[in-house]
Amino acid sequence: MKKVFLYTFLVLMSCNTAWSQSSLPECEGNDKNISSFSYKHFKKVRSWTNCYGTSVGQKGEKYVGEFYEGVFHGKGTFTHNGRKYVGEYKKHKRHGQGTYTYANGDKYVGEWKKNKYNAPDDSRERDGQGTYTYSDGRTYVGTWKKGLRHGKGIFTEASGKVEEGFWKNNKLVKKK
Repeated sequence: MKKVFLYTFLVLMSCNTAWSQSSLPECEGNDKNISSFSYKHFKKVRSWTNCYGTSVGQKGEKYVGEFYEGVFHGKGTFTHNGRKYVGEYKKHKRHGQGTYTYANGDKYVGEWKKNKYNAPDDSRERDGQGTYTYSDGRTYVGTWKKGLRHGKGIFTEASGKVEEGFWKNNKLVKKK
């Protein structure tokens, strides 16, 4: 049990520290302190490749990370309206390992594919292996299917009560 929490802690820490740095050079014309969208800066961003920079969108969204051929590609941090994603990108989409923190404090740590939780269909539901931390302190570490706890996993209540075993459609069906 302690190993699972240690693993979760280490994943969260690596997402927040390792992904905030890059070995790529700074993008030409990068403005680290940019705070609002401008077409002039946008034109520069569209030419960035194999570099690390900062971009601000028209709605105030901000990305700090790696670029390839003018799009988010590699490691980066995206923030907007209290939400934050720290992780990997591929061709401007969340893809690979990452941590998504919702405005209410809920957090998902796990795999992403084509901008979605690692889901095989067109839904935005969690599917596959991952950790979800609710803003009220509850945590689930394990397997998801169509947004529900499904498969081997550990659910910890805010009170500290732990339910470990096999889940089916959000219900514990076999305790470990």
